[in-house]
Amino acid sequence: MIRPTRPAPRAAIATILFTCLVACLALVLGVRAGMAETFAYVGNADSNNISVFKIAENGEMTPVQTAAFTGVEKPGASTPLAITPDHRVLIAGVRSQPFLAVSFAIDPKTGQLSHIGNGPLADSMANIATDRGGKVLFSASYGGNKVALNPLQANGVVGEPKQVIPTGLNAHAFLPSPDNRFVFATNLGSDQVLSFAFDAAAGTLTPSDPPLFKTPEKSGPRHFVFHPNGKFVYLIHELNGDVAAYSYEAKSGAWGEIQRTTALPEGFNGKESDKKPWAADIHITPDGRFLYASERTTNTLTAYKVDPTSGKLTTIGSVPTEKQPRGFNIDPTGRYLAAVGELSDGMTVYAIDQTSGALSKLKSYATGKKPNWVEFLKLP
Repeated sequence: MIRPTRPAPRAAIATILFTCLVACLALVLGVRAGMAETFAYVGNADSNNISVFKIAENGEMTPVQTAAFTGVEKPGASTPLAITPDHRVLIAGVRSQPFLAVSFAIDPKTGQLSHIGNGPLADSMANIATDRGGKVLFSASYGGNKVALNPLQANGVVGEPKQVIPTGLNAHAFLPSPDNRFVFATNLGSDQVLSFAFDAAAGTLTPSDPPLFKTPEKSGPRHFVFHPNGKFVYLIHELNGDVAAYSYEAKSGAWGEIQRTTALPEGFNGKESDKKPWAADIHITPDGRFLYASERTTNTLTAYKVDPTSGKLTTIGSVPTEKQPRGFNIDPTGRYLAAVGELSDGMTVYAIDQTSGALSKLKSYATGKKPNWVEFLKLP
């Protein structure tokens, strides 16, 4: 005779459900922890190396590696960095002869760097960047007044220069448009921005029509960044501290100025203090809501709110930062900003207020000597 099964007591059912819930949460959290680790890479010019940090959810940085430049003896003026779009390779530009691009493989689990090989650059390059497809490396030479295009080999090592193009004075940045159809180069000493059409299939550049547009005299256009929506461009000017907003026409590659403001903190008076503006870097949050600019004379970071419709900027305010902040960047979540100081040999991390965009200092960290560049990368 088969007896009917008694229903399980409520307490036992509750215990089973609770145990399952805890196990599921542990599984989810474990997967999340394993899938979303973010690293910061700092280029140190005088140390000839890269400081690698892991950033936690709360913005805390942990140093995990110092990667030396294999085959490089003399330090250069700065150390520009670029990461390929597939997140497999980091490339560092060396600004001492024989002018090399040093390629590192990025470990997808640990974020650490392993040297792959070195390739030739056309000159001492102040800025390097890959195209959106990761097939070529663009570079700009401040002292050599030129830009160049090098093919990237399958393993991430830079090949011989394919094109070397003379520019106006002091080429400083050379970056592709969001759709990879155009590449733009700032000429700091000639107050102009050059425009090139880019044939991604052939890997070649040709001058656009018109080939350039001018900026105000003695403004010194230096670095620029596209809005994530592709409709606007923001350009920082080294010599007068201006930050200019432009509309961007994707079809023609045309820039149209819509606003001009400043990266200088309130109260700055260059004539009275005998200190000249010396603006450096500019970056925008991944969601396009906030923009930031660094200024080296005052050692400050200035924050702006971005109007998503008009592209115009509203200044939020300035905060003190590392001494001579040549480079900084924003993490992929848009919650943290890390700035490095060439004369402080350090990096400060700030929290970005998600409502106002204001910066609040979290903590400072030692880097190598003369840090000037920061790249963030979320792995895998």
